[in-house]
Amino acid sequence: MQELWTIGRILKWTEQYFKQKNIESPRLDAEVLLSHILGRERIYLYVHFDEPLEPTELARYREAIKQRVQRVPVAYIIGEKEFMGLTFRVTADTLVPRPDTEILVQAAVERLRAHGEAPRFADIGTGSGAICLSVLHFLPKAQADTVDISPAARAVAEENAAALEVADRVTFHTGDLLAPLAGQCYDAILSNPPYIPDGDIAALAPEVRLKEPRTALAGGKDGLDFYRRLTADAPANLKDGGFLAVEVGIHQAAPVAALAVPAFSRTEILKDYAGIERVVIAWK
Repeated sequence: MQELWTIGRILKWTEQYFKQKNIESPRLDAEVLLSHILGRERIYLYVHFDEPLEPTELARYREAIKQRVQRVPVAYIIGEKEFMGLTFRVTADTLVPRPDTEILVQAAVERLRAHGEAPRFADIGTGSGAICLSVLHFLPKAQADTVDISPAARAVAEENAAALEVADRVTFHTGDLLAPLAGQCYDAILSNPPYIPDGDIAALAPEVRLKEPRTALAGGKDGLDFYRRLTADAPANLKDGGFLAVEVGIHQAAPVAALAVPAFSRTEILKDYAGIERVVIAWK
């Protein structure tokens, strides 16, 4: 007789298994994976805990469990991640959007509103497009250019732009930082550049160290390589009164603000949900 696996039973088993394998959020990951495979909201799992799984569902879930234990991030397994209340497709070619990056988006939206109804901005190192496309979503008349060095990441961002119905207001470029935008002028330049010091990469969680693109993580010996280039080059692409807004790592806010001093008139630093200085804004 075939063993009966209900939603409640398989979740309990998976939670224990993930704990044994030192997965950081065992219950949450188990629920997110199962709700995705069933095509249901997570609340469905609680209401229908005694519902048996179909053999095909069970097989797909077991494959997802196997990938998670191999430290593939949940977002890559299900192919999407929520950010700013929107759903973004993600792949191994793009960084998984983090909640802390929402601070950068919120700051950009608030400040761009002061630049009129139709501000123009650029997003450097766009990845999945989470930053740029979120800003476009909340500013319905804004226009944007994005740059990423990875053609594969650009393709994902283009898919997300179409899905979020903002593709007509964004132009995608493949290239190195601001190079493809020579001669262009913006109200703001936004970026969440690679900022992990090279020596710290080995200490990152396996999901990040082994699975996310290194080019989106490694920021040079002290983690500040990309900020040096952005603070030096961005003024040429900014209107007077425009701003550069960047996400930074722990203890990097003050050094990045200092890098901006020669070329910008003033800077401000914003904290994330945990009280860590996370965003530096430099005004031209």
